[in-house]
Amino acid sequence: MSEEFNVLEHELVPEHHLLSEDEAKKALAELKLSKDQLPKIRLSDPCVIALDQAVGPAEEGRIVKIVRRSPTSGISVCYRIIVRG
Repeated sequence: MSEEFNVLEHELVPEHHLLSEDEAKKALAELKLSKDQLPKIRLSDPCVIALDQAVGPAEEGRIVKIVRRSPTSGISVCYRIIVRG
């Protein structure tokens, strides 16, 4: 029988973290941004679905922190707001 695949565990998928409201407010304040200025990620994105199942609830308006690690450019952190779709 097949085991369910978790996209977040794939080596090519960067780390995704669902931020709490306090963490989101702190991150936005540090970046001097509002939620509407963030790039978007859809509720239907496989990573958002996996986050919802793992730590949920991943709902519209929540912020996802994405951490990319590269041997050549080091660590890159970005934020996305979850939108319907």
